[in-house]
Amino acid sequence: MAENDEASGRQLSELVSFLQTLAEPHILCDRNYRIIAANEAYRANWPDRQEVVGRKCYEVSHRYAVPCDQAGEFCPLQRSLRSGQRERVLHLHHTPRGETFENIELSPIRDASGEIAYYIEKLEPLPAARSQAHAQGLIGRSPAFLAMMELVARVAPSAAAVLLQGESGTGKELVASAIHQMSKRADGPFVAVDCSGLAETLFESELFGHERGAFTGAVARKTGLVEAAAGGTLFLDEVGDIPLSIQVKLLRLLETGTFRRVGSPELRKAEVRIVSATHRPLNDMVADGRFRQDLFYRLNIFPIDLPPLRQRGDDVLLLAESLLARVAGGRPLTLSAEACDWLTGYDFPGNVRELRNMLERACLLCDGDEIRRQHLPADNAGRRAMPSLSSPRHSTASSGASLADLVRDFAGNRRALAAHLGCSERTLYRRLQAVKAAARGD
Repeated sequence: MAENDEASGRQLSELVSFLQTLAEPHILCDRNYRIIAANEAYRANWPDRQEVVGRKCYEVSHRYAVPCDQAGEFCPLQRSLRSGQRERVLHLHHTPRGETFENIELSPIRDASGEIAYYIEKLEPLPAARSQAHAQGLIGRSPAFLAMMELVARVAPSAAAVLLQGESGTGKELVASAIHQMSKRADGPFVAVDCSGLAETLFESELFGHERGAFTGAVARKTGLVEAAAGGTLFLDEVGDIPLSIQVKLLRLLETGTFRRVGSPELRKAEVRIVSATHRPLNDMVADGRFRQDLFYRLNIFPIDLPPLRQRGDDVLLLAESLLARVAGGRPLTLSAEACDWLTGYDFPGNVRELRNMLERACLLCDGDEIRRQHLPADNAGRRAMPSLSSPRHSTASSGASLADLVRDFAGNRRALAAHLGCSERTLYRRLQAVKAAARGD
């Protein structure tokens, strides 16, 4: 027994020493989420030198009182316990700089008996994830949004072609821009092409450029958008609208990295990454002969589905607050409890674009400092038939009593209760915490 304790102590000492040699932020945790050691790179993230050793990882990173999986988050430690392997997830962490997206890579460490005894956790902040994403409105906490962002974080550093698929207004150009900002091409240009807005006769010229005299009206040589994106990212929005006659030339660009200007026999090289997007069902278009199958396979190397706003739960309120600050023209406008309830129960067929337009109109109708229900559309056609659950900031003792009753009715099963209420487990956890705080008088 003494020999085992000595061996365990020696292993722990070696792990702590190893952590200090790593340039990236790392912590060492036990199976019970307790932080045993943190290297200097991790501590440097906390300017006040707040001590983290001895505390729970979920308490430090998320300010939770329970593990992530009990608060509606993905927990890499629990995943690793089940799989016995290294796990990677994307988390939204609290830091002294505010909340930031970070890649979490968790590696299990086994003892002499083969059992997992410790975990080494590596934290890797996404480049520009806070400033760029929040400034543009690419924010959220829902599982659907975080799953999408995890795919973005995985593919961004590569050179793979990405196909973004989602309904109109879900923010495909914002995601494409985020992929560019997180890539090795971030210092290069990001060139967006609206494929639905180009006439077929002008498409080739706009994309590849033309020589002087190539056609009537070509009075000077023109550089195309492919060349303009050299060293960066070319974003083809609504790629399903590209004419068949141009698709074969785009395929050549993807396969060989070469193209020709209109009116020129010279092959030119193009060093660009292609990110494309569509709301159209490209699979059906391929089956109907309206889209080339070989081009589809080249564009669809790494598909990412963008969730519609109606599937993102309370993200609508996070987005509403962020967008309101940008469309209010400097006015300190807030959302009333009734406005919040209406927004969270609306289907948003136009997604984030519709939400922004709705808030812009509300700002013009509002003479005070609070957006109320009467400032939002009168049409309730998009309302979902779902139970209402007030936002935590509007919770009261009476709503707390009803929530407590529901918790008892569901025998403490938070997953089942969240499904019954039409919200995520994380949302339910936050609201239960808010009710407890209200009962304490915090």
